[in-house]
Amino acid sequence: MEQKKVRTIADIAQIAGVSKSTVSRALSGSSLISDETRERIQAIANQHQYQINLPASRLSKQRSNTLAFVVQCSCAKFSVEDLFSLEILGAITNAASDLDYDLLMVNLPPHKQDWVPEYFSTGRVDGFILMTSVHKTHNIRSLIEHQAPFITWGNPLPSETFNYVTSDNRRGGFLATSHLIERGHRTIAFLGGPQEEIEVSERFRGYQHALGLAGIELKADLIGYADFSSEMAAEVMARLISARPDIDGVFVNSDIMAMSAMRVLHMRGYRIPEDIAVVGYDDVSLAQFATPALTTVRQNIAEVGKQLVYNLVNYLDNGITHHLTMPVELIVRSSS
Repeated sequence: MEQKKVRTIADIAQIAGVSKSTVSRALSGSSLISDETRERIQAIANQHQYQINLPASRLSKQRSNTLAFVVQCSCAKFSVEDLFSLEILGAITNAASDLDYDLLMVNLPPHKQDWVPEYFSTGRVDGFILMTSVHKTHNIRSLIEHQAPFITWGNPLPSETFNYVTSDNRRGGFLATSHLIERGHRTIAFLGGPQEEIEVSERFRGYQHALGLAGIELKADLIGYADFSSEMAAEVMARLISARPDIDGVFVNSDIMAMSAMRVLHMRGYRIPEDIAVVGYDDVSLAQFATPALTTVRQNIAEVGKQLVYNLVNYLDNGITHHLTMPVELIVRSSS
């Protein structure tokens, strides 16, 4: 009996006993399905000398196979101040490539409002990945209004239901502060990002909880807030240490801010960690090269980027909303 000729993905799906979307993923090398299923489908395709026609596949799904990475800042270009965003961007790019998606960088002017149709209604992109804050919630509301698929890093709108990946910020603040307490420090400052940011308030709650468990009173003159910039972090650190020269530890809400704080402390004649121990947050690539090497709370940036892409693509395919909280880890180096 003559073997049926395989012409389409549907033919392979019928032979393999799986869905057409599973076949499409397998032939594009997606890691969203198991190795065993992917290898079995690819073997069937090879046996029947079938090769996926990617342009036709994209047209049939009415997709561009392009995701947009959206940031909004007043600066003309990224700098070292944005190192965390840059490293997440790299991780997102790698993950998108693994799933055969292109990535479009969208850097919005600070006050631009109705930008979503320019990218979504025209079919330029299939979905959006946002770096968010409470200052940019209008972008999320615009995406919801236009029914555009998106996922955010962080969740500045807890009352809304949408796709997001966030970090266990309260746990991170607790780990950082507990570490300083375990090293014998009692006068521990908190140098936060913008006070209204949810992740900052969660890190503060972790700091507060660790102090409480150790029987250490929370002091208002040990708490300062900046804007995640090195310049502002330096100003706030200088103000804190001037008001309380007896500070012996400081938990800083980003590595870039922490490195700036350490410069101020060095200039004031403090030794790190002998006089003041410093713990940062994020574990960006530069943290290990600081002087001294920076103890920090690691947000697994490579995994964050992967989960942002995979969960957005899963939403595009299946309509399932994902809420993921990533674990954090204390990385101990010489600054503490």
